[in-house]
Order: sequence, then structure tokens, then C-alpha cells
Amino acid sequence: MIKPIVHKAALCAGMLLLGLGTASAATLKIGTEGGYPPWSMVDAAGKVSGFDADVGNALCRELQADCRFVVQAFDSLIPSLDANRFDLIISGMSFTPERNKRIAFSIPYAVEDAIFVLPRQSALVGATDTGTVLKGLAGKTVGVQGGTTHGDYLRKNAPGLTVKNYDTLDQMQIDLDAGRLDATFADLTSQSKFLKKVGDKNFALSELIIKGSSAPETLGFGIAVGINKQNAELKQRVDAALCKLINDGTIKSSSEKWFDIDISNYEVCKK
Repeated sequence: MIKPIVHKAALCAGMLLLGLGTASAATLKIGTEGGYPPWSMVDAAGKVSGFDADVGNALCRELQADCRFVVQAFDSLIPSLDANRFDLIISGMSFTPERNKRIAFSIPYAVEDAIFVLPRQSALVGATDTGTVLKGLAGKTVGVQGGTTHGDYLRKNAPGLTVKNYDTLDQMQIDLDAGRLDATFADLTSQSKFLKKVGDKNFALSELIIKGSSAPETLGFGIAVGINKQNAELKQRVDAALCKLINDGTIKSSSEKWFDIDISNYEVCKK
């Protein structure tokens, strides 16, 4: 199994002294989805906001580079990075072994769990055993965002249900609200945001929370920055900057701003 590289804080501090090379005179282009609130949103003027935007902007400040966000569909981000259309992916992307075959990843700077949203009257809402919930969803249709780890997890662990892919989280949630889905499966933070928006009269979060660490082969090792495998120097600089942002509380502050919880991954940069 592929394991993420852990960098110590002292190493991070030293790495920040490395020169920026060509990146110092150029804008770092960052690929992001722009349709996965509260991680990434884009307004009518094209301005990107959310946790991903905060992380990207803070990272660019540490690297003394300008940021330019490139917004496109989530499942097109890795092919576009391969084609050098941008320098980094910051889009709530989990570092998984399968993705790591194509691109490199930074240290996983955040950890995220997954959860179901179900009709409030469903008997599965209160179930806390993974097997019970997955078996209870057999024959039902569960929405996920296309290209995410959530669909991979369900296809591997719950072959009895139908996985329906959506281009955006909003489309998936509209179908759930309209009764065209039996459940949705996504990040805890995004699912909680949805319930705050629509209220909890008709829907509820499952008591069962799927820890990312419980299935790293599908859910990954944590949220990380995607980097072209050919750019090892940029990866070093990004890792160092992320350690600084974790240790000085920048990631924590942004996380609590958007999610009301701290999802910083402190383990990767322990002193």
C-alpha cells in the first residue's frame, strides 16, 4: 500500500528557504472545481471562494507567487494537470493510491470523513454498523459526485446498490430533494452544509460516519494538493509551505470558518 510521505516541522522550515525558481516570476495556476460548497464555489464574476480558495491563496503567499484559479469539472482536473494546463490541483482531492499512479501529491494537509444523507424516516439513519447500512441500501440508488472517492468506495464495498454520478454536488442534492435518490454519500462537511441549507425536516445525516482512514485504498490518506510528477521541486516547496500553514493555525482557522470544525492533519508535520 502506498503511504504518504511525512515531513517533520524542522525539515519544513528548512525547505522554505529553497528558491522559487521559475515560479517566483510567474503565476501559479490552480485547478479547482468551483461547485462543491463549502470547499469550492465560484460566483457570477468568476471569483473562487471556499476552503480550497483559502488554502490556495495562503499557499501562494508562502511561496511568494501569484495565484490564478482555473475552474473546471472535478473529473477533468487530473487529465488537465497531466497536460500542464495548470500547476496544482486544490479541490478537496483525496490522496489515493489510484490517483497517485498518475500524479504526485503533497502531504495530506486535511482529513475528512464521509457520511450518508438519508430520508429522516429511514431506519438506517440510526444504524452505526457499516455492514448494516450498506446491506440496507441494497437495491437502492445512492448519489455521489463523479470522479470522487465516494463512488469508488461504494462500488467496492456495496455492490448491491446503484451508484449514480453527478457533475456537481448541487445537482446531486436537487435530485435527493426531489425524491429521485434514496441517499447521497459525500464528505461530512459538505453533507452538513446541505442540511443547514434545506433544514432537517425531511433528511438526516446517518449516525454512521465512514472514517477516511478505514479505507485508504478507496477513500485515501487525506486531502492533498495534486502536483505533476515531473515537478519534484514544486512538491518540496508546497510540502514545506503546508507544514507552516498547519503549524501556525492558518489551516485550522480556515477550516473552522467554512466547516465549524478543524480538519487540519497535524500528524504529518509533528515536531
